[in-house]
Amino acid sequence: MSPEQQSGQATAELTQDATVTEPMRSGPAAGRPLRSVDLARLAGLSTQQIRNYEEAGVLPPAERTASGYRTFTDVHRQALTTYRTLVKGYGPVVAARIMRTLHAGDVPAALALVDAAHAALHEERGALRATGEALEALVPAPPVTARRREAGAPPPATPRSGLRIGEVAALLGVRTSALRVWEAAGLLSPARQRGTGYRVFGPADVRDARVVDSLRRGHYLFRQIRPVLEDLRREGGGEPLRAALTARGEALTARTHAMLAGAGALHGYLARVTAAGTTTGSTAGGPGPSPR
Repeated sequence: MSPEQQSGQATAELTQDATVTEPMRSGPAAGRPLRSVDLARLAGLSTQQIRNYEEAGVLPPAERTASGYRTFTDVHRQALTTYRTLVKGYGPVVAARIMRTLHAGDVPAALALVDAAHAALHEERGALRATGEALEALVPAPPVTARRREAGAPPPATPRSGLRIGEVAALLGVRTSALRVWEAAGLLSPARQRGTGYRVFGPADVRDARVVDSLRRGHYLFRQIRPVLEDLRREGGGEPLRAALTARGEALTARTHAMLAGAGALHGYLARVTAAGTTTGSTAGGPGPSPR
């Protein structure tokens, strides 16, 4: 089996191993060498899982005895604790990449992985906020155009089924060209009338157009609006979507707390190995592979 295949297999196994998140137990005194079985017992894992972690780069390379047995130190124990704390917020795949990159000596690249995970979380929050704003656009009475507001005219009636593009444009106070652009971008998909080919906007199409209009006024990009519409169509709008947004917001908050804890553990581990000089080979002032 090639090194790449071994790394891929070890990483796949880590995804299953990482579901065990029990706290590390007390064990041998600090400074005393640990066998694979000792480290496994401290973490509540199997010795095979410990070997998987080392082969995947989650743990720094272990020293070997004359007979070929692995020996670990308290640094390995902290590396294992750090990884398992990272898993709770970053997931097993990203957590393994962070630790593997760190142990390869590329500290900036490891920190870039942390940054990318936080940026992705920020994007999720932005999409959640956009969906919430879209809900605000789903009011029973559609907005009145500026011209009608100035004239003091009453708001238009609730749209009937089967509106033409001009009628939808007047209802929202936008140009028909804007509706065509949104359709070309895949945000709207009105039906076509047989024979004439005219666009026919049903109630759901009008709702989607209203959401797009609201978010475009908030300077959201098409790629940000698309998942909002997908959520809206899947949940059906109203209370089901609002409940889903609340649950997702709570999940994102919990994940943020977990990521902060993981970043704190990573900072402590990085400070320890850098100060102790337990790893070498870095070109960026950080840890690198330990001598075997």
